[in-house]
Amino acid sequence: MVEMYRGRKVSSYIRMDEGTQEDYDLLREYAEPFRKGVVDRILEQMKALHHTYPGNKIDRYEHCLQTAQRAYDAGECEEIVVAGLLHDIGDAISPDNHAMIAAAILRPYVSQNTHWMIEHHPVFQGHYFFDKVGKDPDMREQYRDHPAFDMAERFCGEYDQTAFDPEYPTATMEFFEPIVRRIFAREPWGAHHESEWPLDSAPAKQQAAAE
Repeated sequence: MVEMYRGRKVSSYIRMDEGTQEDYDLLREYAEPFRKGVVDRILEQMKALHHTYPGNKIDRYEHCLQTAQRAYDAGECEEIVVAGLLHDIGDAISPDNHAMIAAAILRPYVSQNTHWMIEHHPVFQGHYFFDKVGKDPDMREQYRDHPAFDMAERFCGEYDQTAFDPEYPTATMEFFEPIVRRIFAREPWGAHHESEWPLDSAPAKQQAAAE
């Protein structure tokens, strides 16, 4: 049964196998508004990118904005634009595993190949600089037969590796926020997650113009 603890209603159990239906109903009630705050927490976490990897003319936060802007300008759909915006979000907490973090955040809301592209983008990005750091720039060739190879090649070649230009006209996070909210308003693990390719293929700029 539900109890009062430190001035609020809490579940009665101290082991999950002792929980009652009433306990889990309460937890579900609390969980819903928390789940609705996902985008707010993502946007807040993005700010931490200001403090990662100094040395470029723009920081990682600006780099992510510019990656999203380039994808938007090229006519990519909202799913790809948001993937570009979040692709380096993991750098703030686990630089050596940052792509897996970004891909995991996106996974319930995007297509299988968009998830794959973000998960593997460091290898595709490496094509442009691995020869300078003692690695094989053709490492991406191991994935040549994957259906998303061309998409990942385009994403890194045209949007990601070019997005270090302080002069490139780039919108603020406020511009991209409605797009992010639309992607994360999708049913988690639903049709978009089950699809091999993005279901909404209309250019993001077309959606923005309709608002």
